[in-house]
Order: sequence, then C-alpha cells, then structure tokens
Amino acid sequence: MRIDVITIFPEYLEPLRVSLLGKAADKGLLEVRTHDLRQWTHDVHRTVDDTPYGGGPGMVMKAEPWYQALEAVAGIDDEGDKPTLVVPTPSGRPFTQAKAADLAEREHLVFACGRYEGIDRRVIDAAAERMPVEELSIGDYVLAGGEVAVLVIVEAVARLLPGVLGNAESARDDSFAEGPMSGLLEGPIYTKPAEWRGRTVPEVLTSGNHGAIARWRRDQALARTAANRPELLAALDPASLDKKDRAALEALGALGRAPEQS
Repeated sequence: MRIDVITIFPEYLEPLRVSLLGKAADKGLLEVRTHDLRQWTHDVHRTVDDTPYGGGPGMVMKAEPWYQALEAVAGIDDEGDKPTLVVPTPSGRPFTQAKAADLAEREHLVFACGRYEGIDRRVIDAAAERMPVEELSIGDYVLAGGEVAVLVIVEAVARLLPGVLGNAESARDDSFAEGPMSGLLEGPIYTKPAEWRGRTVPEVLTSGNHGAIARWRRDQALARTAANRPELLAALDPASLDKKDRAALEALGALGRAPEQS
C-alpha cells in the first residue's frame, strides 16, 4: 500500500516511520511519503490560509495550494484509477474498525491534513467529482489539525495489511474486529508470572481447558462492553447471543441493554 500525507507540518508524521509501520515499510509492505503543502504556494510568505467569507474567527486554508498539491500527489486531473482521498475532520463520519478494514483494501491513500478552521470546501467538492473521498472523524472532539488523526487512521489500517502483524490472528479478537468477539470490547489479558505483587492470574487461564477459557473470555468481553460501552450491546445481532451469553448478561444486570431475539 502507498500512503501520501499532505500537511504544513511534515515533521509531525515522523512516527509513521517507526515501530510497526517502520517495519512494514522495511518489508516493502507499506510506502509512506509526506509532502509540505507550502511547496505549492507562490508568494514570498508561502501563505496557505486567509480569512473566512461571511466573517467569524479563525482562518481557512486556501483552495489553490491544496488543489495543486492534489494534482501533484494524487493526479486528481489525470485519467485512470485514482487514489482515495482521506480528509480527517470532526464533521466527518466516524472512523471505525470496519472502515479501517475497508481502507486496508485500497492500494493508495492520500491524506489531507487540515489546520485552522479547515480546508476551503470547494477543494473537497472538486476532489469528490474526480476521486473517492472519505471524510472521517476519530472522535467527538476537536484537534488543532489533522496530523494526529492521520497517525491514528494509518496505524489502524496498516496493521490489517497482510504480513504487517507477526501473527495474523492477533487482529482477530481485537475490540470491534469481525471475529468471535464481533461487536464486543476485548476483555482483560495477562502474561507471566502467574502471581504478581499478590495478584494472581484467573485460574481458568492456567487450566488448559480451552472451552472454559473461550467461555471466560467471552464473559469478560460481555462484562467490559456492558460497563464501558452499553450502546454496543444494543447494536448486537440477537442471533449472536447464545443462552450462556444471556445468562452472563443477566448476572451483570445488563440483559435489558442487549437486543431481544425475535
């Protein structure tokens, strides 16, 4: 996969070259390039922003530098296949694990990091006429710019690429993953030693009884979801809950938050 990031702070994206992502790049599984938006400005001050029409506080990123950047990086006016443009914005659709999996299927992603009050809307509208555009929000809060969101989205996407994780099964039981725990938060995890500062690992995990371990992990996932994200229970497919699931939820007093079977 190729990833291009357009920003006025290229140095902010250095974490994309370390840890898991850096190893993926070394293996040739991921190619990451960052581009300074200011190289597409043409005045002595390298201006990328101006005051908003209609008044109001803050500044808006100018259309022309952004469009020229997209011409150079994404080939927005070229014939043929286009990359997907990803615009992190608090007004976008929620970024989810399902969306991460969707983006992981794309060959080329271009990220546009807005700053100030955002990018002139005409750039996004023009791009949407020529290439796939995803406006995504990583949460119900506002950041100073899109760079942090890019770090989040790229890491979530890249770890789903074949060969990036040391064990492909590692992502199967993640919170929000489409697997045995689909729709639930991941439960607690432990490693050696079995006793640490007077605290012991749950006995079931050392029993060797794989059926009992699977059931315990499922119960723990249900409990954590009920405590931290009860709205996720209501969104579950009723068919995904068996009698033991319902018994566990009833014991937690959370059965009323789970969907009823029709």
